Amino acid sequence: MAKKKPKKTPDNLLAQNRKARHDYAVTETVEAGLVLTGTEIKSVRERRINLQDGFAQIRNDEAWLMNVHISEYVQGNRFNHDPLRNRKLLLHKKQIHRLGLATQDKGVTLIPLKVYLKHGFAKVLLGVAHGKREYDKRESLKRREQDRQIAQVMKHY
Repeated sequence: MAKKKPKKTPDNLLAQNRKARHDYAVTETVEAGLVLTGTEIKSVRERRINLQDGFAQIRNDEAWLMNVHISEYVQGNRFNHDPLRNRKLLLHKKQIHRLGLATQDKGVTLIPLKVYLKHGFAKVLLGVAHGKREYDKRESLKRREQDRQIAQVMKHY
């Protein structure tokens, strides 16, 4: 019997919010740049970032990433960064306006899905999402299991 190979992640993927697609129904995604300090980008490159409780807000026509934990850089000195500080997102003005209109609806939020490097710059993939209810989560798990069984049966034919 052959061993299953583990899923390989691309080298540029630094962090992923796996629970986000389980807890939220993502309708749209947007790529945004991150404004980071020197010690923050070094910690991010070491994959010391946690997106679990993170979200984004639009305030004063600017996009901000909140509650994302980037651990302090180990070799940093007294000028090390605050791990939970709010970080500015780099988006075009039209994108910010569109996201602001989308989040005005009740129950709609912006959540970070992935953080990755693109041409040496840290990028975050934001998702416009609304929360799933418990029965929605069970339904999506059931549908995924059925699709897996169908694919397994089709593989043998």
